[in-house]
Amino acid sequence: MTSTLKRIQSRTDYVDEVYKALLDAISDGSLAPGARLTQEEIAEQMNISRSPVLQALRLLKKDGLVQDAPGRGLLVTPLTTDSIRNLYQIRGALDNLAAKMAAEQKFQMDQTLIKRGRKASQGKDIKAMIDADMAFHTAIYEASGNPLIAQSAQVYWVHLRRAMGAVLQSSEQREAIWNEHEAIAKAIAAGDVVAAGELTDVHTTHARKNLLERLSHLLMA
Repeated sequence: MTSTLKRIQSRTDYVDEVYKALLDAISDGSLAPGARLTQEEIAEQMNISRSPVLQALRLLKKDGLVQDAPGRGLLVTPLTTDSIRNLYQIRGALDNLAAKMAAEQKFQMDQTLIKRGRKASQGKDIKAMIDADMAFHTAIYEASGNPLIAQSAQVYWVHLRRAMGAVLQSSEQREAIWNEHEAIAKAIAAGDVVAAGELTDVHTTHARKNLLERLSHLLMA
């Protein structure tokens, strides 16, 4: 494992913080798919004991983000074409439904979210880009008026974070993503249910294709 993990201030219970730190590292590519993980190295880098690291790794394994490595130990779960297709099928259905329902309400997106996203896309902080993207979609889920959409989305967003992180490694995609976001927001604000659904479908399809292309290049490298 070659990633540099953030040191954590000493206190009695920090399993959640270790989990979040590892999740961020997996999502932004600092811990790449297939990277081996050792409790000792993680604990040393974070300046903590092995116990919270072990518990955090168990949570990540339960979420499917890490898995048993050949022989012994753990590794970051590799991205596969099947897992990406399955993930984006669910995302597409939920995002489409949320966008249409938000359009029925003529939801006015906070323009600060889009400005923040565009600004993040011009930098180098992948985590900031992922957080901005999640904030945009979460706003639409909440605007749908159906709390079950947001609750269901939380399950797949854990995995989508790392999928998005892989796509955002390519700078060419960043501006296009926020152009699509802005178009979706305008359709929703105008109450155009059909356009909101169609633009959301296009957005999801582009994200899936870009990720599959990147995965193909990585496998060929």
